[in-house]
Amino acid sequence: MTGHIIFIAVTLAAAGILAWSFSRIFRIISLLKKPYSIANTGERIGLLFKNVLGQKKILRFRTAGIMHALVFWGFLLITFGSAEMLIDGLLGTPFDADPANDRIFSALGPVYDILIAGGDIFAWVILILVIAFLIRRNFLHVKRFSGKEMRHRDHKDATFALILILLLMVSLIGMNAAYVAHAGADAKGIFPVSSLMAGLIPHNSSLTIEMFMWWAHILLIFFFANYLPYSKHFHVFMSAPNVYLSKTEPLTKMNEMESVTKEVKLMLNPDAPLPEDEGEPERFGMKDVEDGTWKNYLDSLACTQCGRCTSVCPANQTGKLLSPRKVVLDYRRRMEEKMNGLLKEGKSYQDGKSLYPDYTTYEELWACTTCNACAQECPVNIDHPSMILEMRRYIFLEESKAPALINAMSTNIENNGAPWKYSAADRFNWADNLKIKINGEEKDVKVPLMADKFAEGKKPEYLFWVGSAGSYDEGGMEISRNFAKILEYAKVDYACLGTEETDSGDNAKRAGNEFLFQMQAFMNIEIMNGYEVKKIITCDPHDFNTLKNEYPDLGGKYEVIHHTQFIKQLAEEGKINLNHKIFENKKITYHDPCYLGRGNGEYEAPRFIVEKIGTLTEMHRNKSRSLCCGAGGTQMFKEAEKGDKEIYELRTEDAVQTGCDIIATACPMCMTMMKDGVKMKNKEQEIRVKDIAEIVVESLNI
Repeated sequence: MTGHIIFIAVTLAAAGILAWSFSRIFRIISLLKKPYSIANTGERIGLLFKNVLGQKKILRFRTAGIMHALVFWGFLLITFGSAEMLIDGLLGTPFDADPANDRIFSALGPVYDILIAGGDIFAWVILILVIAFLIRRNFLHVKRFSGKEMRHRDHKDATFALILILLLMVSLIGMNAAYVAHAGADAKGIFPVSSLMAGLIPHNSSLTIEMFMWWAHILLIFFFANYLPYSKHFHVFMSAPNVYLSKTEPLTKMNEMESVTKEVKLMLNPDAPLPEDEGEPERFGMKDVEDGTWKNYLDSLACTQCGRCTSVCPANQTGKLLSPRKVVLDYRRRMEEKMNGLLKEGKSYQDGKSLYPDYTTYEELWACTTCNACAQECPVNIDHPSMILEMRRYIFLEESKAPALINAMSTNIENNGAPWKYSAADRFNWADNLKIKINGEEKDVKVPLMADKFAEGKKPEYLFWVGSAGSYDEGGMEISRNFAKILEYAKVDYACLGTEETDSGDNAKRAGNEFLFQMQAFMNIEIMNGYEVKKIITCDPHDFNTLKNEYPDLGGKYEVIHHTQFIKQLAEEGKINLNHKIFENKKITYHDPCYLGRGNGEYEAPRFIVEKIGTLTEMHRNKSRSLCCGAGGTQMFKEAEKGDKEIYELRTEDAVQTGCDIIATACPMCMTMMKDGVKMKNKEQEIRVKDIAEIVVESLNI
């Protein structure tokens, strides 16, 4: 009876402390903004099965992934036995003199035997793996476990948590072995491993040892549960909810700002009725933790500090200050510092510091290429770029302190409809003097315009969205010309906007200038909707992403197709015949653009084309693991942050290692960066950089 009372008292105390810790978290969540609509329940449940139960993303790092997955799956089985211990304790059966009352779940029969046997085996597996983890963390000096953001206390915390898990397994194994020694033939359940130890335990002391280990295991569980909210191992609780609540839209989609949308609509239509007064306006972007969303906060709590995000970050790999893990840890540490004040005074509480720039610095934020490699690799679906981009929004919209070249880019977009200082009247010059060879005969091509087609009462099936890079950049213009040749050759019903097209706003949005992005978007949407556009083809993955994923929120809903996808479609329909002979002796490696591959999941179409034409040889970092070219996230328009080397140089090294003759790209910015890399490596005579469209035009000999 005394043991039973003590158990209930300890359980209530542990549960009460844990509830208090979680109540503080829920109160903070209630203060923060909603990130997006939590719809798509079926898809979210699928994410749980895939990334939590299936450990799919964990297994992307093979050796460490298998070790972690075994520990996770083992804990699931052991949790069954731990739940039984808890219920038995609440019922008082472990303190009953009659052993027949022990182990309440034993009524499940064979199922019980399987679960208990599995738990017993995995207790040993976990024991061995935790020892391996301790050695790996403390003696093997794994690079991704270090970094300027990893404090000494973080390493101690990780080691302490592993020791707690080790003690949990030792106490469980000891309890099981003592139980078998005590109960003998009456033991309930099967203990294939612990039973081998039972013979080492004297029968007359087995019950005492069993009860000691039982109490040790229960108390360790209670202590561990209450330690977790203040530890890196809080992901034990937070991983599943964070994965379930993660963004289900493409990684590269950046949410619009509703407050900006209201103001932009008023600017474009001054006669529209004024919105109702909603009190003091919220700050644009994120300066401090209370400006973030509850998903930002959950991300920070779910972070395992594994360092996978930082290990794949192109900025970090090239010696720049940015570490995606640090950005997430900065948020959590700042929230811990400010939490008591926020709970007492609400969002108005200030202590003289802020997340930016006191924790996360200007240089870190502007080193990001928005390639989303960090978000792709994170096993618990943390969205690192959203934090970075929200702080950029604050810098641009509240402080007006963006880098000078980014301000120049924005001014150019405002004045000229392009990031460069070119005249809007020159936007369609790329189409001048365009010629195409049909059956060896050269013919002039007049690229059709939407305005002309509409004047004739025609509605082209496709709009060819050229984009700013395709209209003004030398390499981009050549891509546009080559793709127009393919459209003409295949007799596609298409047209362009010509000088009616203006910049999509993609770079403005990634710079944090949401006002400019939405101004550009609304202007383009008005023009395209006026022409009743339904289908869009573009050669620029950045515009592809913006038109496909971000314009719909502002009223521009279209079917958007990347030019590699469309070329594949034409080949499959028999409208073009991809000729293998011209490139049959050429080794072609393909560089995946971040906004086409990781961002929108298109890996097959470009490879389909390359494999039809030549011999594809993959870089060791390819598809979802592809390394960024270094141009995204407005990097194309600013000086790179200080580092050891340029990102495009590192990516070019990947390509050179394949022994390729041609680097194939599917993005005008990627092509520019890879050409710069080949030039830097003095490989211009050996390696050519070509867009997929150029390769197809050469294959078709047009």
